[in-house]
Amino acid sequence: MMRHINYLKYILKHKWFVFLACLRIAPIKLLWFSVIHDISKFLPSEWWAYARTFYKSDGSKQYNETQEFTIAWNNHQKRNKHHWQYWLITWDRGTTEAIPMPNIYISEMIADWFGAGRAITGKWEAPQWYQKNKDKIILHPDTRSIVESILENMENFEYLLFRRTL
Repeated sequence: MMRHINYLKYILKHKWFVFLACLRIAPIKLLWFSVIHDISKFLPSEWWAYARTFYKSDGSKQYNETQEFTIAWNNHQKRNKHHWQYWLITWDRGTTEAIPMPNIYISEMIADWFGAGRAITGKWEAPQWYQKNKDKIILHPDTRSIVESILENMENFEYLLFRRTL
């Protein structure tokens, strides 16, 4: 039971931080997306595998990647348009190409990166995370340009998030 309680705590924390990031990136456009963000993680086809992958039965953290998790992660990517993997097409000829992402999902994806970083490490570090991982992320050139432009303008995200406007 503790694995499920701790996993629920993590999801709610992640969703809260994604909500805060959405408010900073595009408050009106992303409000609904921030509410429904990662809702598929509550489905049994994702919940059980994620909980067992990230938490032991006593609730302590672990990372135990299994085939069950691989399937759940693939399902999650294909159910949620804010994942860059959703926008990949693998052709019968054996090639994979990126399709341009609509701006709303680019914004939610970046909010997701900020929210995950904050929930896991305690820091708003999406620009740094992206720089470290960008060679593994397959994006359409137009999408990559937009992502990098947004991230470049959000280097001081924590300041931008919590500053007061007059």
